[in-house]
Amino acid sequence: MIGKILTKVFGSSNDRYLKQLRPIVSKINDLENDLRSLSDPEIAAKSIAFKERIAKGESLDDLLPEAFAVAREAGRRVLGERHYDVQLVGGIVLHQGKIAEMKTGEGKTLTSTLPVYLNALSGKGTHVVTVNDYLAARDSEWMGKVYQFLGMTCGKIIHGLDDKERREAYAADITYGTNNEFGFDYLRDNMKFELADFCQRGFNFAIVDEVDSILIDEARTPLIISGPAEISTDLYVKVDRTIPQFKKDVHYTFDEKARQVSLTEEGVALGEELLGVENLYDPTSIEKLHHLNQGLKAHIVFKKDVDYIVTNNQVVIVDEFTGRTMEGRRFSDGLHQALEAKEKVKIEQENQTLASITFQNYFRMYDKLAGMTGTADTEAPEFKKIYNLDVVVMPTNQPMVRDDYADVIYKNEAAKYRAVVNEIAELHKIGRPVLVGTISIDVSEKISKMLKKEKIEHEVLNAKHHEREAEIIAGAGQLGKVTIATNMAGRGTDIKLGEGVVEVGGLHILGTSRHESRRIDNQLRGRAGRQGDPGSSRFYLSLEDDLLRIFGSGRISGIMDKLGMEEDEPIEHNMISRAIENAQRKVEGHNFDIRKHLLEYDDVMNKQREIIYQQRSEVLNGEDVVEVIDDMIEELVGNVAAEFYQDRVESQEWDWENFNQRMIELFHHKPDWTEQDREELTLESFTEKICSFVKEKYKLQDEVNGKETQRQLEKLILLQIVDSHWKDHLLSMDHLKEGIGLRGYGQKNPLNEYKREGYELFGHMVETVKEQTVSALMRVRVVREDEVERLEEERRRRQEQEMARMNRIGAGEGQATVSTVKRDGDKIGRNAECPCGSGKKYKRCCGQEV
Repeated sequence: MIGKILTKVFGSSNDRYLKQLRPIVSKINDLENDLRSLSDPEIAAKSIAFKERIAKGESLDDLLPEAFAVAREAGRRVLGERHYDVQLVGGIVLHQGKIAEMKTGEGKTLTSTLPVYLNALSGKGTHVVTVNDYLAARDSEWMGKVYQFLGMTCGKIIHGLDDKERREAYAADITYGTNNEFGFDYLRDNMKFELADFCQRGFNFAIVDEVDSILIDEARTPLIISGPAEISTDLYVKVDRTIPQFKKDVHYTFDEKARQVSLTEEGVALGEELLGVENLYDPTSIEKLHHLNQGLKAHIVFKKDVDYIVTNNQVVIVDEFTGRTMEGRRFSDGLHQALEAKEKVKIEQENQTLASITFQNYFRMYDKLAGMTGTADTEAPEFKKIYNLDVVVMPTNQPMVRDDYADVIYKNEAAKYRAVVNEIAELHKIGRPVLVGTISIDVSEKISKMLKKEKIEHEVLNAKHHEREAEIIAGAGQLGKVTIATNMAGRGTDIKLGEGVVEVGGLHILGTSRHESRRIDNQLRGRAGRQGDPGSSRFYLSLEDDLLRIFGSGRISGIMDKLGMEEDEPIEHNMISRAIENAQRKVEGHNFDIRKHLLEYDDVMNKQREIIYQQRSEVLNGEDVVEVIDDMIEELVGNVAAEFYQDRVESQEWDWENFNQRMIELFHHKPDWTEQDREELTLESFTEKICSFVKEKYKLQDEVNGKETQRQLEKLILLQIVDSHWKDHLLSMDHLKEGIGLRGYGQKNPLNEYKREGYELFGHMVETVKEQTVSALMRVRVVREDEVERLEEERRRRQEQEMARMNRIGAGEGQATVSTVKRDGDKIGRNAECPCGSGKKYKRCCGQEV
């Protein structure tokens, strides 16, 4: 109460911040008349002048009023659109690295040109991130005209481009693209072996359009590049056949709130019987238990046409927030394969992670990050905590006149849908366009069937019909138009009212149920009432809706029964609206916890990822890695010395046999030290002696392979070994994370345990990389072309001799005779160095002749 009074007196912090920006807006406006008198080439020449001033040390903040004024004038001349004052304010907010909440239709796309142009002047590149390929292509071409007029280059990153096209797009002053493409390009770049093959060139400044969708909604699913793991898919089919025999509350329990399914004791016993195992919790059967859990989850938790669709014999994920399909993304941990078995489509091999990153950690790499959306304020705490981004709510250019009607609630879904169709029919009669929002494909198709019975023409937009998304949404404001869309399909596309629509009341938004997030409901409402247009919105609910059913509709149902309300009679009450809002807050909090949990675990991986990618970058950037290899040798030598040095034992008595074996294993050579060489060794002298020996042997590699070739081999082998072990490490970390939650039962913090064990695994990986790199480099031999031909000729000759011998035996040319061969000298091991001095293993050299 006191807070409200203080806000009335002093204004909110948001109001005070906006007030501080007014003088800057005035400066921009003061420059307008002078710029209008300049010719087009004179306006374009301003960019060159700005760049020169930046080179002399002037800051972007100093240039802001002039650069914004120039960009505004360019927009007016090229697009015929002049930035409003509120758009100037939005541009300043974005330049300062904040989120601008601008209502639908306020011109976010045009607003972004101001900070994009200003920051691109630095020459370090500016990225504009959008939610889909259509918007990336549209905006880069539409707004690209402004940038080109000002002498700037503009590129786009969309699906299907090759590396050359991507490099060109990233090299531009301004690059538009989707969040997925930016993230995957980062991962792909860090799997390459040549700097010239890299596509991206750094992370300077990014503006994220529909920032809540990208940084909040999609943040629960990390980006993963994977390759097929060698695991049979037969078990998925076998387990899938058993699922129908499991009964709810007998063999398993289902928690709808948490979307979790758990086997009961009876369920475990049934699973053991059906899968033919004695104990599902035995380590040898744990894989079958995992498959059984995923199979149950696929059948009970995940619903077709809600969580996923089946198209072209493939299971494709549907984004729960936007209703769009997530092409190329797969559920991990065998869940996608379980869904494929359920739907009887081809089961793809389970994938092994090769590289991964969350959107949170990808976007936090930018030196400066900003965002814009129509709905961010409800998630302001999360934006601040995760990304350190403040949300600024922008005033509208024209007053908002949309009517937001109270929710209406029915006893059951059938009554609700009848009421929905009745309202659509009534509005359709007078020509009012209606946009119907649904939370699933299933509901959108159900309403479509009902409208067809009423002979009401309409368009359906969901994950099954997304090709014409922007076109359908853009036309939703025309007279008499009825459009059914899942959630926020068509985000980023303005709905402009057609002729005569204002007179009949504007666009009406009809929500068929409340979403778990208030923000998604606000987005739907925001499709009407743009730029002062008339419009209205209303949500229809039933006691059978998931939100009300799961979060305690018993009290509301009791009230309806006591009042003796009929099935088709709705109830409107503030108490119910409050109950719904509380339920949404709970779910929002739960989803935030999930995202925070994901990020906490990914932060552990992120530190390790940064080290590996930094090392790769240094290797690729340097002319050679001689110093790196030198350090590795010294460290390994130090480890060997520490392993075999014995403080209280005379050096002659140390374990020299195993020492020699270890030296061969690591460095491919054993020291030919005499008894005198082994006398009176200290740890320091022992270490120095080994180091001198190993480095001397390593120098021989330069002579054998050629100095230049050896330098190239060092880089190539180091990168290959790092990549191979990093891939294995990611798999180990995945396995660690799967079971780490159980540590909580032992009164241990799972996250702390994950950090500790993850650190140990990483340390072990680094040591293995060092050992294998040095070992490989001490052994590698470059085979010359003439030697390859000689070896091939020898192989063919031996093959012909063997064939001739077999033919003689087959033709019965006498019996094989056994003779005793006497060996002169000691037996030579197959893997020992050949005594002829070639440096090869015996089995690869003279041993071949034997």
